[in-house]
Amino acid sequence: MASYLSNLGADIARWQAAGLIDAATGEALLRDARANHGRGIGFGSVLAILAAALVGAALLLFIAANWEAFPRLARVALIFIGILAGYVGGAALKGRGHTGLGEALWLLAAVAFGAGIALVAQMYQLSGDEAQAILVWCAGTGLAAIALRSHPLTVGAVLLAGAWLLMVAVEAGTHDQAPMSWLALAAVLWAVSLWTDSSPSRHLLLLSAMAFAWLLYVDRDSLVAPILLAGIAVAAFALGVWRPDESDRVLRLDGALPVHGLLGFIAGMSAVQLEYYDEPQFLYVAIAVFAGVVAALVLAGSTSRMLRWLAYAAFVYELGFIYVALIGTMLDTASFFLAAGLVLALIAVVITRIERRMAAAVEDAP
Repeated sequence: MASYLSNLGADIARWQAAGLIDAATGEALLRDARANHGRGIGFGSVLAILAAALVGAALLLFIAANWEAFPRLARVALIFIGILAGYVGGAALKGRGHTGLGEALWLLAAVAFGAGIALVAQMYQLSGDEAQAILVWCAGTGLAAIALRSHPLTVGAVLLAGAWLLMVAVEAGTHDQAPMSWLALAAVLWAVSLWTDSSPSRHLLLLSAMAFAWLLYVDRDSLVAPILLAGIAVAAFALGVWRPDESDRVLRLDGALPVHGLLGFIAGMSAVQLEYYDEPQFLYVAIAVFAGVVAALVLAGSTSRMLRWLAYAAFVYELGFIYVALIGTMLDTASFFLAAGLVLALIAVVITRIERRMAAAVEDAP
């Protein structure tokens, strides 16, 4: 936040010095930026949420440690009182403008709900596995997010859905590691995130979808899921670059669709490379990955710092992947790196000249 305002202040000073705007306009722009970009949950609210989480965890541990001292009816009552107090108290605080504290109490109520599932199941010796309990917890948290239109509760439901996916994968062993029902759950949670306007939830769902594709690949030993992931990622990247307004109006990813497209492409192609680890096709796949990373930089690198850093990281990751795969044939590895370096240098020269010509054309324009 401070970095944005300081950079904006420097830009406004430069615009004033160039005569593009006057002092009054510059001051008005700064006032508007400070007023509109300083909103949201502040550091104090974040500390309040963390403090409430720690207090809630301490209370739950205290109750669990002294559980046998409470009568069975009192145990159930304590659980429901905790849930009710958290949701009602959070709504009251949020209604009075204490957003951070209100969200903290809602999160505590969601935690109490999950703890209640486990404790009641233990108390009454109900059958079922842990994954089912996580799924019920996810459903309860999602319903609360819908009713209260809460961003943090939506994030919590998405994280619980991811935990359920991983737990099913671990418990299944080598069969049915990726339950197809997760796709329906993800679609429902995506709709919930649109209702609650929680963009972090949508980012997490896309990351979970990449993990789901990898689980399908491991489970079925087939490249269909990774290739499909890479293809969808390329289409998403193209949509985010050439139709940014339309795609963001529908998906509401704050302009980050190209970033997810590049990440999905790398995730899918990594599985393909792993499949052809000891095959001649490995280098062809590596060339395709490098071409995709360079294309992403050329098409969207100038408008997204996050995409640039992801592309740099992907480039280093791919170099390391190739080095490990070809470590037994140093000469072939060196030849590949040399050829790739020369090609990238040539691309860099061409792009630099194009950018200079475009800048000169803008300066000469009336």
